[in-house]
Amino acid sequence: MNRQAKGRTPRRPPHKKPSNNQKDPVGVYCRVRPLGVEDEECCIEVISGTTIQLHAPEGFKTNRNGEYKETQYSFKKVFGVSTSQMELFEFVAKPLVDDLIHGKNGLLFTYGVTGSGKTFTMTGSPGQGGLLPRSLDMIFNSIGPYQAKRYVFKTDDKNGMEVQNEVDALLERQRRENNLPIPKTPSSRQKLDPEIADMIKPEDAYKADDVDEDSSYSVFVSYIEIYNNYIYDLLEENQEDAIKPKPPQSKILREDQNHNMYVAGCMEVEVKSAEEAFQVFWKGQKKRKVANTRLNRESSRSHSVLIIKLAQAPLDADGDNILQDKNQVSVSQLCLVDLAGSERTGRTGAEGTRIREAGNINQSLLNLRTCIEILRENQMCGTNRMVPYRDSKVTHLFKNYFDGEGKVRMVVCVNPKGDDYEETLLVMRFAEMTQEVEVARPVDRPICGFTPGRRHRNQAFKEELSRKLEERGGPTDRDLPSVINHLVHSLPPLPSSELTDPHDDITLPRLIEALQNRHRIRQMMIDEYNKAANMMKSMLQELDNNLITKDNFIHEQNGKLAEKDKIIQNNKAELERLEKKNKMQEHKIDILQKTTKIYEDDKRSLMHELETRDQRLQRELSDKRRMEQRMHGVVTDTQYKWEKECDRRVNAMQLEMQNKLWVKDEKLKQLKAIVTESKTPGRPEPPPRQTQPKRPSREERLPAKRSASPSPVPTTTPVRPLHRRSRSAGGEKWVDHKPSSSVDLGTVLQPVIPNAIQVSAPSEKALSKCDRYVLTHQEVASDGEIQTKLIKGEVIKTRGGGQAVQFTDIETLKQELTAVPRRKRKSSEGAPANENASDGAWTDVETRCSVAMEMRARSNMGPGYEHHGITKRRKP
Repeated sequence: MNRQAKGRTPRRPPHKKPSNNQKDPVGVYCRVRPLGVEDEECCIEVISGTTIQLHAPEGFKTNRNGEYKETQYSFKKVFGVSTSQMELFEFVAKPLVDDLIHGKNGLLFTYGVTGSGKTFTMTGSPGQGGLLPRSLDMIFNSIGPYQAKRYVFKTDDKNGMEVQNEVDALLERQRRENNLPIPKTPSSRQKLDPEIADMIKPEDAYKADDVDEDSSYSVFVSYIEIYNNYIYDLLEENQEDAIKPKPPQSKILREDQNHNMYVAGCMEVEVKSAEEAFQVFWKGQKKRKVANTRLNRESSRSHSVLIIKLAQAPLDADGDNILQDKNQVSVSQLCLVDLAGSERTGRTGAEGTRIREAGNINQSLLNLRTCIEILRENQMCGTNRMVPYRDSKVTHLFKNYFDGEGKVRMVVCVNPKGDDYEETLLVMRFAEMTQEVEVARPVDRPICGFTPGRRHRNQAFKEELSRKLEERGGPTDRDLPSVINHLVHSLPPLPSSELTDPHDDITLPRLIEALQNRHRIRQMMIDEYNKAANMMKSMLQELDNNLITKDNFIHEQNGKLAEKDKIIQNNKAELERLEKKNKMQEHKIDILQKTTKIYEDDKRSLMHELETRDQRLQRELSDKRRMEQRMHGVVTDTQYKWEKECDRRVNAMQLEMQNKLWVKDEKLKQLKAIVTESKTPGRPEPPPRQTQPKRPSREERLPAKRSASPSPVPTTTPVRPLHRRSRSAGGEKWVDHKPSSSVDLGTVLQPVIPNAIQVSAPSEKALSKCDRYVLTHQEVASDGEIQTKLIKGEVIKTRGGGQAVQFTDIETLKQELTAVPRRKRKSSEGAPANENASDGAWTDVETRCSVAMEMRARSNMGPGYEHHGITKRRKP
């Protein structure tokens, strides 16, 4: 028989690798627990295999109008009160175990309020094993014949797996057994705890299909609990100290080189049977934190996680030993999580430590709901909010599963009694939201390139070799004792050798003949053996020659294959380079497209802004034109109105000034008459001076018709009026704005501004030539006298090229009529008397002139003076 040649052959076509965008929703199942007491009120009704209905119990109103509100919730499948553990396992956990054996990860956790049957669903009871023992049983039923020897697979404490040969594994096993204080006996290993015995019936056993026979498998289990948001290893061996017991040390989470989370320093036990694995689990289960509450006799106070790791590596080309390549080792894991139930301290009657435990449990479950909500929002709304996995150890440990490292399934356990209605309603809403979260589908692991069926052909070769050796008389390893016994019994039997007489000549010759016969037969057998051995040697030499020939052929083929591999590697490298270059170009194209889009958006926004500003500018221009037209109309109307008012005031002022001039003319006539009388020689004694009439009121000074006769012209030269130079004139050029209605006051204080342009109305041409401005404004004061205001300002240039006036000072000129008592003339009887009278009259005129000179001098001294009827006031 020709042995199967070594080497690689074209591998089987792998399954089609799904793309990254292929996602599966989280599988959510519902299990309804039976009621504990028959007369308890039920608030849950199973409508169909996928739908349940919740209705409020008696005395619980959910609407403001007092009506009962019934709600229905749908799941992937609903398991009623009559569902068996085997049926639940077949629908929920069996697909995850199949994926585990085929190199994929899985996460299964139970969720619900306290006392809803989560631990029973996960663990079960004797005769009714839960999801956990049935999963272990199915794993070992599937890989039992293909398990590697103990310690061939070895963990590296970094969430990885190493493989070593059988010699190193044997040394490792001996070293560990020597380190054990009390070696375990085979009988103690097979002895199970009576609480976990007979968990699964033989007829309920399951086995996975399509198990890879050309690989070797090994199972590792670890069991942890998350208590008060701290992680503890339930399988860790602690040295017991009766005097001062040492508390367990909490573990930390780390991230491996593949960005997967794991518990650092957690003990991983290699198990070789389902019984041994469940024995390890039960050992850790006894250390788990449980407590007695009002709602549950054994309430879980922590979240427990059983991690099942399956390491598998392909056999070599001969199918004898495991391939010593760490990169070919595949590790898949299945996490079975029993979450602690949410509870209300008011119902459980928790106190002290139990309140703290309940708070941490509820907080971790709340964080799980928050993560699910944000995942759902990111997937449905397209947002990119950060999921707070790190806020809780539960979500932080399993964040890789929600990111696409395996399937996620949840069993929602509910208690149908009416007291749990409110908590059950919250659980149903969370389960409904969880179903909308999608998890990326895990990809299939690559298949090794060796020829499939290597293990089966190797076993067939060994069996055929043994049969051939048996046919040719050659011993085999397993038949060596039987061959020896056959050879011993094939020799002739020895005769009786009992000697009764020393002179017996029959027994000894007979014995000698028998021994000679046996020697002859032995020699024949030796000859036949030598002949067979020579024949066997020739056959072995022939086989060796054939093997050497085939080895040479295989070596040649391996050389060609190596060349082909080099070509393939070069092609792959070139392909990777081109792919990288293509990705780089695509990335540049994406950047350019994004940049172009940004520029286009900026251009559109700028164009829109420009259009908006143009429209705004057009509106402002139109508003400006309308405002100019409106203001022009207002200015025209105001100018016309003020022109009429000014005309009216000018007429009134002219009339009033004419009356005042008439009064002054009468006074001058009287003065002239007095002067004339004083100069006439031998004139009669003048009549006594009458007192000055009382100053008429405003009503009495109404304009009256003047006499048509002209006033007499004085014979003497009139006194020249004195004028005051404005203080603020300086050397600057002024615009003297005197309206046409301005009236001369007829006083000695009329302002005279040198180097000034006098205008009746200001113009732009006049303002552009000057840098100061003064406006003469006259009005009738409250006492009926005319009051003149000199409003001064500075001419400044505007941005538009025009001129504007900024007023800075106001001077007020006011005339007051002050009554001056006249001197009484003394009667004289002779010439001396007349001479004295004439001198007194001239003295009166000189006095008046001196008064006028003094008033002019004071006007040059500054503002704010008052003297003989003339007053000047200045306002800032």
